[in-house]
Amino acid sequence: MEKTKILLAEDHLVVRNGIKLLLDAQDNFEVVGDVGSGKEILDLIATGLEADILITDLTMDNVDGLQLIKELYQKNIGIRVIVLTMLDEEQYVAQSFRFGAKAYLVKNVAADEMLFCINHVAKDGRYLCEELAMKLVDKLINKEETRSCKIDPAELSLSSRELEVLELLGEGLTNLEISKKLFLSKRTVEGHRQSLIDKTKSKNTPALIKFAIQNGLLK
Repeated sequence: MEKTKILLAEDHLVVRNGIKLLLDAQDNFEVVGDVGSGKEILDLIATGLEADILITDLTMDNVDGLQLIKELYQKNIGIRVIVLTMLDEEQYVAQSFRFGAKAYLVKNVAADEMLFCINHVAKDGRYLCEELAMKLVDKLINKEETRSCKIDPAELSLSSRELEVLELLGEGLTNLEISKKLFLSKRTVEGHRQSLIDKTKSKNTPALIKFAIQNGLLK
């Protein structure tokens, strides 16, 4: 059986050795190189070393993981990259996939899930670990729930003049500036602003603006 050749880039020796032991115990994997920086990976590849998959951390000295992924992609080196990191922020996930990574795992991933991911990527699949996938799903659910709780502007019975005042408040204009722009008295503008606050049950003008943005009255 042909084995999947794997490179490891991880600057913590204990972590790297642990991953290597796990992979070496699999009949279908062969770790052909394990180093502590992205530069060492590039040096190994430059010597002609061939591998199917690279498992790399993101935070390393001498060429970090993101830079490594980018360079491999730019040089058109046909190695599939799996990110294994402590960083669980969306920006790192997005950047990694944008630069060409095939999978993203956080370091508390279970051994079974890591092995599944490697086998999946070896078959040219893409993978996001369960923890981050569910985090994104929860975020989408919360977003949908927030959207479903939005008030229909028609229910507020806002007049066209009140909407004009609201728009100008959203632009940061003062009552006096609005009165001059709409050719109204300052007191009239103040009345419209207070009416907006009352109808939206807002505490003050900043809360009114926040409410208006959340409910699509302002962009």
